[in-house]
Amino acid sequence: MDALHLVGLVAASAAVAGFARRTPVPAPLLLVAAGLLASYVPGVPDYTLDPHIVLPLILPPLLYTAAVDSSYLDLRANIRPVALLSVGYVLFATVAVGWLAYALVPDLPLTAALVLGAVVAPPDAVAATAIARKLGLPHRITTILQGESLVNDATAITAYKVALAAAVGEGIGWAGGLEEFALAAVGGIVVGLILQVPIHWLRTHLREALLQNTLSLLVPFVAYAAAEQVGASGVLAVVVVGLFLGHHAWRVDFATRLQEEAVWKMVAFVLESAVFALIGLQLPYVVRGLGPFGIAESAGYAVGVFVFVVVVRFVWVFPATFLPRWLSARIREREPGVDWRAPVIVGWAGMRGVVSLAIAFSIPVAAAGAPFPARNLILFLTFTTVIGTLVVQGLTLPPLIRILKLPGRDRTRETLVEAQAQSEASQAAEERLEALLADERGALPKPLADRLRAVMERRRNSVWERLGAVDERTGETVDDTYRRLARETIDAEREVFVRLRDARRIDDEMMRTLLRRLDLEEAAAYREEAG
Repeated sequence: MDALHLVGLVAASAAVAGFARRTPVPAPLLLVAAGLLASYVPGVPDYTLDPHIVLPLILPPLLYTAAVDSSYLDLRANIRPVALLSVGYVLFATVAVGWLAYALVPDLPLTAALVLGAVVAPPDAVAATAIARKLGLPHRITTILQGESLVNDATAITAYKVALAAAVGEGIGWAGGLEEFALAAVGGIVVGLILQVPIHWLRTHLREALLQNTLSLLVPFVAYAAAEQVGASGVLAVVVVGLFLGHHAWRVDFATRLQEEAVWKMVAFVLESAVFALIGLQLPYVVRGLGPFGIAESAGYAVGVFVFVVVVRFVWVFPATFLPRWLSARIREREPGVDWRAPVIVGWAGMRGVVSLAIAFSIPVAAAGAPFPARNLILFLTFTTVIGTLVVQGLTLPPLIRILKLPGRDRTRETLVEAQAQSEASQAAEERLEALLADERGALPKPLADRLRAVMERRRNSVWERLGAVDERTGETVDDTYRRLARETIDAEREVFVRLRDARRIDDEMMRTLLRRLDLEEAAAYREEAG
């Protein structure tokens, strides 16, 4: 793939993802569909997934941005369901799907079947977070799905390595497999814990936002590479560092946070868009590689594996949801009541994605002097399972949520909690301001002191105003009207600065300085909308 083709892929996938934002269909589904269609358009080059690029270069930043945006406290509060899904379910699915493939496909060795099971076992981090954001799932379900997707890749990759070692005749047994799994998991966590200390120190001591954001871009790659270098899980190292830095993001200065959020949103958007388009573009490659397996015969296997993958998730999710509650009174007291609808959503939200394909493409063509058994069929079954889960489950998940009438997030309650928190913070800020103004070193002219008080009063009232009545003529709350008027007055100032620059009364450097001040004021006026 040359540079022009890479640019074309990024540009086209970004355009499709941007269009998807104007439709009710989640972007991953449109991107996969566009990739499938484009794969047979004359002149479109072959975009073959390279596991040496996807795993070390694409997966770490996607995992990192998901981890930074996740809540360490929420994940800790839901550690049991997250662990049952990200570790227990992945291992269960690996064995169950492996045994099915072994029984379904003639002459397929059990070890190769278990390789397939490990490959298709993990729901994808990118798919889970993208779909969850689009659908506005209840907070606890979203936390569980995101937590699962952060850790399950590490489980699946380790299970794959164990199964692959057995398949190529390296003689690894159950004890050796468990030992390798434990070393990878513990090692990844330890590497993450070690790295987070110097990285956090650098983030809090670098004084330039540009340098801090450069460091931020390097963090996931450094964590992944360091862990893999010592035989540990790079995925877990990235997740541990990301959770820690996200939890302590308040310790860096505001300029770093503003830039970092914008940079990582762009990186995630570009990578997610390209990744889902790449999934669709793999179709010609996997079909051409079927070889001795006929397309009709392979399609039959694909349907069987896809249906079984979906069923196996429900077989695990329902007992994992209700058995601990039945067995432990403490769990029943500590956790909110769960009815049958929540595990239905969790079970149906198990979309697979690019990680499964990347692992499948890393299966060696030959091992121990012989071709790897049914490698091309495993690629095809992985591809069809990924496409099937993304399209079938992704398209039906929104109507399923509406049919089940699953309660969404209580926006009114969240706004009340936010308003109370803002009120307490504003009171502390006002007390601090009055103490500073009383000190002669903090003396200010009355107009400037009143301006500071007005700003704090505005912050105190803005959240409460979101609960206010809506103007029937405009459909706006008082806070909406305030922001609209603020934007229009700022736009008027902006136009004057541009006109003065064009008349050569100020130069471009001065105009950029003045415009940046307006941008910061506009960002402050619209900070509530970002949430």
